[in-house]
Amino acid sequence: MAPSFDWWAKENHRGTPVVIKMENPNNWSMVELEAPSEDDFLYDSDETSVASRPKDKTRNKNAKQLTWVLLLKAHKAAGCLTFIANALLNLTAAIRRRVSSGRTDIDNETSGDMATENFTVKSEFYSCIKVFLWVSLLLLGFEVAAYFKGWHFGAPDLQLQYFYTLTNPLAVKGVFDSLYSRWVLIRVEYLAPPLQFLANACILLFLIQSLDRLVLCLGCFWIKFKKIKPVPKQATVDLESGEGVGYFPMVLVQIPMCNEKEVYQQSIAAVCNLDWPKTKILIQVLDDSDDPTTQLLIKEEVCKWQQEGANIVYRHRVIREGYKAGNLKSAMHCSYVKDYEFVTIFDADFQPNPDFLQRTVPHFKDNEELGLVQARWSFVNKDENLLTRLQHINLAFHFEVEQQVNGIFLNFFGFNGTAGVWRIKALEESGGWLERTTVEDMDIAVRAHLHGWKFIFLNDVECQCEVPESYEAYRKQQHRWHSGPMQLFRLCLPEVIRSKISVWKKVNLIFLFFLLRKLILPFYSFTLFCIILPMTMFIPEATLPSWVVCYIPATMSFLNILPAPKSFPFIVPYLLFENTMSVTKFNAMISGLFQLGSAYEWVVTKKSGRSSEGDLVSLAEKEPIMHETGVLVPNLVEMKEEIKQQEQKSKKKKHNRIYTKELALAFLLLTASARSLLSAQGIHFYFLLFQGVSFLLVGLDLIGEQVQ
Repeated sequence: MAPSFDWWAKENHRGTPVVIKMENPNNWSMVELEAPSEDDFLYDSDETSVASRPKDKTRNKNAKQLTWVLLLKAHKAAGCLTFIANALLNLTAAIRRRVSSGRTDIDNETSGDMATENFTVKSEFYSCIKVFLWVSLLLLGFEVAAYFKGWHFGAPDLQLQYFYTLTNPLAVKGVFDSLYSRWVLIRVEYLAPPLQFLANACILLFLIQSLDRLVLCLGCFWIKFKKIKPVPKQATVDLESGEGVGYFPMVLVQIPMCNEKEVYQQSIAAVCNLDWPKTKILIQVLDDSDDPTTQLLIKEEVCKWQQEGANIVYRHRVIREGYKAGNLKSAMHCSYVKDYEFVTIFDADFQPNPDFLQRTVPHFKDNEELGLVQARWSFVNKDENLLTRLQHINLAFHFEVEQQVNGIFLNFFGFNGTAGVWRIKALEESGGWLERTTVEDMDIAVRAHLHGWKFIFLNDVECQCEVPESYEAYRKQQHRWHSGPMQLFRLCLPEVIRSKISVWKKVNLIFLFFLLRKLILPFYSFTLFCIILPMTMFIPEATLPSWVVCYIPATMSFLNILPAPKSFPFIVPYLLFENTMSVTKFNAMISGLFQLGSAYEWVVTKKSGRSSEGDLVSLAEKEPIMHETGVLVPNLVEMKEEIKQQEQKSKKKKHNRIYTKELALAFLLLTASARSLLSAQGIHFYFLLFQGVSFLLVGLDLIGEQVQ
């Protein structure tokens, strides 16, 4: 009977009963029921058998619980693996789409009048990076082989005794050891000293630029602490007649645009709704579009606002030269401009608030030395994607720190090209708009500063606009913004030296405004973190301290992100992305400095017009407008449908592109990160790894707007 009972007991009371509660695979709990005691069972067996039962019972209990826990852990791990696998599959699919499309940045940038010249310049720059990459791959294989041969050294420990043993002609050594020892000797005597010198020079420039950034931040803190802000002499009061004590000078408002049918409505509507006496304002819509349909749409929009009483005119150039500068210069030659005292400029995607002129123009009252009042930008699409968030961090620092501090303490800063009010007399005395660079706004600001005019920046007056949502558009914008200042520096340096401004203002203009912030910043950022740092992994005798790689950049990123505190979760992506953009900025800086073909390229930044969707709905609901001649204005909805049909017929599709320079540098940095593992350089490894991944994502155009 005993064996029979033992079998029954094992089968029916094996361990402790366990209840598993599972709401979903990632949220489960285990409740252990009360275990049955030994008194609940009667054992008819010998003492040995009885003594062994509690042990078996405990073992079975633990095995049962462990089995369930392991199964649930395995289920959760399988879920994580599934998520990772799905993410990798999506990434692979995106890469496959990029590669299969066959479109690269070279294909895109070689279309135009200077295609041959630009292709030559860019291909040479790309070829240098490719050669550097292949050499690095070769060295990585060489270093890995040396590591397994016993050459375990990094920067602090070169195992010199072992090294001199191998370089000794009398020592017994193999072929590989002989080759590698010669390579180490070349590194120590010939390669490391110049590389270390270049690294130290870049570190010095890095520290100077970081000090400048710190001083700007301290100046901004002082302004906040003391609550310093420009105050106008007298506020406007009477908006109806412009009579009495109000200050209502004649204001000309210009809206330059070129083939921007996505945003023309919102900008024209916002400007036509400015609170200013109708007899004291004239709006010029300066259309440089070469698309007849876009011209017709903008012209009809102007006619609509003329019917509603706005003092607005449409102007289209027959000879379209000089880009935006040529457009503005042509508009200023109109005979009626002499009747106006101030001119306000808004780009096509800008939407000023109705009180914009009330808050800016009064600063000119009784201040004859004031030439420019600049407002800051705010962004309607700053939360659209990761790219727009990172741009918001950069631009928030530019306006709240750089522009505000320079405006308060120096009365000078670079005009931002839009959302500003100029005294027309200041423009005329400074030579007017010139087409000699792609940064006509900075050009006129520098010349006005040399003629003694003062500037005011209003940090509390905002004007809404858009930032580029695609990396392609942002890249072209940054190329223009960084090549133009170098063109201007070459052209205006003699004028600055001969000018009658104070020595301090000359030093500020030449060293701080141009050299440090426009030339040195992109130079050291690209050279130090994209060239020197990877090279020190293969030439460990030249070193970069950890505070250069990690602590100082992290501190500077922290300071940069302070004006946009809600963006603190993006501080690491911001640091990596800024280093990634250094390739484009460095290339643009070189193009502008040496007047290469790409320095004179002007591409209108693509707009999405997201902020105008509500206006489009309201406009579509309105009745068709009749001209005074009795001609019916085409319906807005029908015209947009026609535009869509034309675009479908032309079969022009948008594509994400592959950026070859960024991809080459991505593999270079990842190769260097693998080499850093052999030297056990922790911070360098993580920086190179994450920076390489950042270049990879940007090179595959996986940041910003994604085209299906």
